[in-house]
Amino acid sequence: MSDAALIDPDAARAIATGDHGDPFSVLGMHEDGGNLVVRCFHPEAEAVDLLDAETGSLVTALKPVEGAPGVFAATVPERRKRFDYRLRMTRGGETWTQADPYAFGPCLGEIDEYLLGEGTHGRLWEALGAHVITHEGVKGTHFAVWAPNARRVSVVGDFNGWDGRRHVMRRRSATGVHELFVPGVGDGVVYKYEILGSGGQLLPLKADPVGFGSEKPPQTASVVRDLGRHEWTDGEWIGKRSDLQRIDRPISIYEVHLESWRRVPEEDGRPLTYREFATQLVAYATDLGFTHIELTPISEYPFGGSWGYQPVGMFTPTSRFGQPDDFRVLVEACHDAGLGLIVDWVPGHFPSDAHGLAQFDGTALYEHADPKEGYHPDWNTLVYNYGRTEVTNYLIANAKFWFEEYHIDGLRVDAVASMLYRDYSRKEGEWVPNVHGGRENLEAIAFLQHMNEAVYGESAGIMTIAEESTAYPGVSAPTSNGGLGFGFKWNMGWMNDTLRYMAEDPVYRKYHHDKMSFSLHYAFSENFVLPLSHDEVVHGKGSLLGRMPGDEWQRFANLRAYYGFMWGHPGKKLLFMGGEFAQRAEWNHEQSLDWHLLETPPHAGMQALVRDLNGLYRSAPALYERDCKAEGFRWIDGGNAEESIFSWIRYGAEGSAPVLVMSNFTPVARSGYRVGVPVPGHWAERLNTDSAIYGGSNQGNAGGVKADAVAAHGCEQSIEITVPPLATVFFELSEV
Repeated sequence: MSDAALIDPDAARAIATGDHGDPFSVLGMHEDGGNLVVRCFHPEAEAVDLLDAETGSLVTALKPVEGAPGVFAATVPERRKRFDYRLRMTRGGETWTQADPYAFGPCLGEIDEYLLGEGTHGRLWEALGAHVITHEGVKGTHFAVWAPNARRVSVVGDFNGWDGRRHVMRRRSATGVHELFVPGVGDGVVYKYEILGSGGQLLPLKADPVGFGSEKPPQTASVVRDLGRHEWTDGEWIGKRSDLQRIDRPISIYEVHLESWRRVPEEDGRPLTYREFATQLVAYATDLGFTHIELTPISEYPFGGSWGYQPVGMFTPTSRFGQPDDFRVLVEACHDAGLGLIVDWVPGHFPSDAHGLAQFDGTALYEHADPKEGYHPDWNTLVYNYGRTEVTNYLIANAKFWFEEYHIDGLRVDAVASMLYRDYSRKEGEWVPNVHGGRENLEAIAFLQHMNEAVYGESAGIMTIAEESTAYPGVSAPTSNGGLGFGFKWNMGWMNDTLRYMAEDPVYRKYHHDKMSFSLHYAFSENFVLPLSHDEVVHGKGSLLGRMPGDEWQRFANLRAYYGFMWGHPGKKLLFMGGEFAQRAEWNHEQSLDWHLLETPPHAGMQALVRDLNGLYRSAPALYERDCKAEGFRWIDGGNAEESIFSWIRYGAEGSAPVLVMSNFTPVARSGYRVGVPVPGHWAERLNTDSAIYGGSNQGNAGGVKADAVAAHGCEQSIEITVPPLATVFFELSEV
C-alpha cells in the first residue's frame, strides 16, 4: 500500500509540523477499507516496529512517510480486529518500547463533560489537571486542560523533549477541554502546555491552571503529583472542629509568612521546610497559646516580593518549602497539637506572568477583555471574570480543594473590598458600571455567596474570613439573609483607629479618645476578627513597637497596654509574627525575624505577656462566648477622655464569671481609683500588663479586691483599685 493510501499527505505534513487539530483521527490504530492501519509520529526515531503487547512478538515494521519527517505508518498484515500493541523505536544503537498515547480512549466521562460544559463541576480538580492513573491496563498520567479557543494544545516536558508536535491532546469540542493519557509518565514529571491560538499563533508555554505540583521558583513548570498517596490521621480533629471554630469559642490567630519566620543561618539562611515548620512553628504557636496559625498565601507564586498574593498555581502548595505531602505533614502536625490552620486565599486577581492564566488560550479566558474590568491598577494584575461560569467554577472548586485535599480549617479571603466594587481604586471613566448603573460588582458578590455556600455546605466545621475594609453590609451574614456568607470579617476600622490613637503622645490622647471607643458602635454588626496583620508592619509603617511613642520603657508599656486592650475587646484576635516579642525592625520578607531579641528582658517579657493573654482569653468564657453579641459587652466608663482611661465589662453565657477590663493610656498611675462593678463579691486580678514579669513597674492590686456597697458608674457597688501607668488590667469575679 502506498504512503498516500496509508495516510493523507496533507494530514501527514500537518502532524509533522504540529498543525493538526485532531491527531486522534489520524494517529493510532484505525480500520481502513477492511484493513487495520497503524500510524505514529516519533521524530526522534529512525525506525519503528509494531509489537503485539500480549506476546511481545513483532507484527510489522512501520514505514517512514515521505515528506513528513517523523511520521510512520503501516498496514497490519493478516489481522482484522483491533488488538493491544506497543511501539518499538530504534535510533542508532538504542532501542526502547512504549505504549502509544493515541491507542487509548478518553478518560473523561459523559457526566464530567456535561458538568464542565455547564460550569458546575463541583470537583473540578478530579477532572482537570494531571492525574497519575492506570488507564486501560496501562500506568501513566492523564492530562486535561480547559482552552476552548485554542487551535491546538500539547503537553510538553522532558519526556518528549519539550516538542509540542508529539503529544497533541484530544479536544472535547463541547467543553473546550483538551485531554490526553500519556503512558509511562508518573509522579515527579515536569510539564507545561504548548498552545496554538485560534489564529495559529504560538503562545508562551503555560503552567497547568489545575496543576498539583510546581517547580521551585524561579522555574515555572508544573510537576505531576499523585494526590492519592497520603493517609490522613487527623480524623479526631476533624470530628471536633465544628465545636472549636464557632463564633462563641476562643479564636486567637498567629499570622505567619513562612519564608521569613525563621531561617537556618548555618545553611546560607535558607527558609525552613514544611516538615521543619511541622515541629518548630507548631510547637512555638502551641506554647504561646494561639488556637490557630494563619499562613500568607501558599498557592504557588512566582514573585517572592508579592508574599504569595499574586499566585499562579492555585492548586499547589508552593514548592519553596517542599512537596504537597510535606505540606500535609504540617497540616496534621497542627491538628495533632490542637491548632487550626488557616490559609490566605486570593480569588480577586492574578498576575500577568506569561506562564500563567493571562491570555491562556490566546484570548481573555479567565480575565475580562476590557481593561476597565480586567486590569487591577493597584497591583498591576488581572481581575477574574466572575460573570463566566467556568471561571467561578474554577475558583469555587479551588476553595473546596484546599479543604478536601489538604484538610485546612479556614480560608482568609484577601482583598474582598476590591472585588465588591467596580470602581475600586479607579477614577471616573476608568470603570464599567453594573447592569443597573451602579458600582457594585454583582457577579463578584454572587461568586462570594456561592463560594461560601459550597464550602460550608460540604466541609464540616470550616471557616471563611473576609479581609473587607468598607462598610459593605452583611459580610458575615448568611446568604439566606442577603449576606455574603463569611464566617468572620476582619475589623479594619478598629485596627486603623486604634493604631492612630496609640501613635499619639499620651498628653494628646484625650483629644482622640473616640478612636478607641468608636468601634463599639458597630462591634456586633459582623462577626469580627481584630487584626494586627502583616500590612501594619511594612511599606514604611515600621514595627508595632516602633509606632509607640515615648522613651524605651514607655514604648514597651504602650504596646503591652494596647495588646491588653485588644484581648479584652470583643472580637477574635490575630497577631502577625514578630509582634508577639515586639520586633523592632519593620518586617522584611527576605530575612528571618530577629529572634535574638528574646535574649533581652523587654522582648522576652512581651512574649510572656502574649502567652498569658492567650491563656486568660481561653480560660475566661466572658472574653469569648459573646464576642459577637451586644449583650456580651457593657461600658463601665468609656468617656474618661481627660485621664485616657477606658473600663468595660465582658459577659459570657449564663453562669460564666464576668470580667472587668481597664486600660490606662497615660504614664500616670492612678491609686485609689474607684470603678463600678455590676456584681458584688471578690474580683481577682487575673492579668496586669504592668507586671514586672512583663517588664512593667509592678503596680497592681495584690491579687484582687472586694467590691464595696458604694455606687459608681451607674453600678450599686464598686471596687477601689490602683490603675497602673500605660497598662491594661483584667479582673474576674471569683467569689460572690
